[in-house]
Amino acid sequence: MRIEIPDQEYRYITDNSRFCDEQTAFVLTKQNEKYLEDAKQKAHSIISIRDVAELFGIDRIQIVGITGTNGKTTTASAIYSYLLDLGYKAALQGTRGFFMNDETIEGKSLTTPSVLRTYMHIYQAVSAGCDYFIMEVSSHAIVQNRIEGLDFSLKVLTNITQDHLDYHKTLEEYVRVKNSFFQDETKKLINKDEPKADFNIKNTYTYGIENPATYKLMAYTLNEGASGILQHFGEIVPFVSSLYGFFNLYNTVAAIGAVHMLTNRKLEEIVEVVPNFAGVSGRMEQVSEDPFVLVDFAHTPDGMAQVLNALKEKEIIVVFGAGGDRDKLKRPLMGRVAATLAKKVIITSDNPRFEDPDEIISDILEGIEDRSCVIVEPNRKEAIQKALLMQQKDEVVVILGKGDEEFQIIYDKKLPFDDRAVARELLLKKEI
Repeated sequence: MRIEIPDQEYRYITDNSRFCDEQTAFVLTKQNEKYLEDAKQKAHSIISIRDVAELFGIDRIQIVGITGTNGKTTTASAIYSYLLDLGYKAALQGTRGFFMNDETIEGKSLTTPSVLRTYMHIYQAVSAGCDYFIMEVSSHAIVQNRIEGLDFSLKVLTNITQDHLDYHKTLEEYVRVKNSFFQDETKKLINKDEPKADFNIKNTYTYGIENPATYKLMAYTLNEGASGILQHFGEIVPFVSSLYGFFNLYNTVAAIGAVHMLTNRKLEEIVEVVPNFAGVSGRMEQVSEDPFVLVDFAHTPDGMAQVLNALKEKEIIVVFGAGGDRDKLKRPLMGRVAATLAKKVIITSDNPRFEDPDEIISDILEGIEDRSCVIVEPNRKEAIQKALLMQQKDEVVVILGKGDEEFQIIYDKKLPFDDRAVARELLLKKEI
């Protein structure tokens, strides 16, 4: 990627030495240090990421970083939505893409892109007059220094449960990486109910349901969405959310607290816009009301438990798999969660990549002792069809793992596949 820069000695900047020439300055980061000598041979000059920050004027915008195993996308999107509804200009970067002032600028990408692309997005937000830049921060991005040089106005922790052990190797290392984001004196908003959270207490605020917190949910109901009563010191305000499930109460309270900390607006004003946020595509998304079919992105044991527990009043048929070339240790745990919380379990493929789908399924089955309620169907479309065919009037079909993904990764090929579209197609064709 090369970015054109006006009014400089060089015409472009890049963080890729292959794109260097006499008109292009090389942006040196911790990610690309090993290519410095190559860049020196071709580039106009070498500049630092701090130089880019100055060029782009990113000190003129407040940057908010959200990290956690689950809830990053929903919390970030809720903060973005609330800010827009309160009359601020804002940008959002994350798993679903890059958005600015309620417009889609770029489609889906990495949760946290490369350093220079993030800086470019911030520059675009600054140029568009945005007051805030909201971004999801992945554990990979923390390790790989993809947030290098960014001065955050606020950092938010949703939770820490098992994921990405294919990369981090141990849960302890994964937890350490997540917590490393909160060791400075930046203003922080931490989930007080997360026992694995470890942070610098300076400038730390908290939110929670079970434990005393700066933003404490005193009471709640989960009928037709969620409503609650939030306490902030002596202030007590009720709110209503259209989001479904207990876990979304945490995301909602985190977003309310974050917006309150960022804007200093009255809580009464903030909670007025909460009902306007309808959620994120592919997260607890209702595909059909009758029969009741839901799709969700949950792909970790904790994420699955949160979704299935949110539906515990119903009889559940769950369809799920596990990604290939990813954390193998979570697979039996996912199987155990599904068998414990669902009436019927259909195990299938989910982005097998270069792994044998049958071996992935075998790993999942290791966590299930009683397999009388389990069906194995490696073909994902047929698995969804079987779930819909066996569904009774009082049951809900829950399809987990892919959310709003529009592809299935087999080997290194991305083949078109959207759980929502497949379910709707099967229902429309009356194959069910």
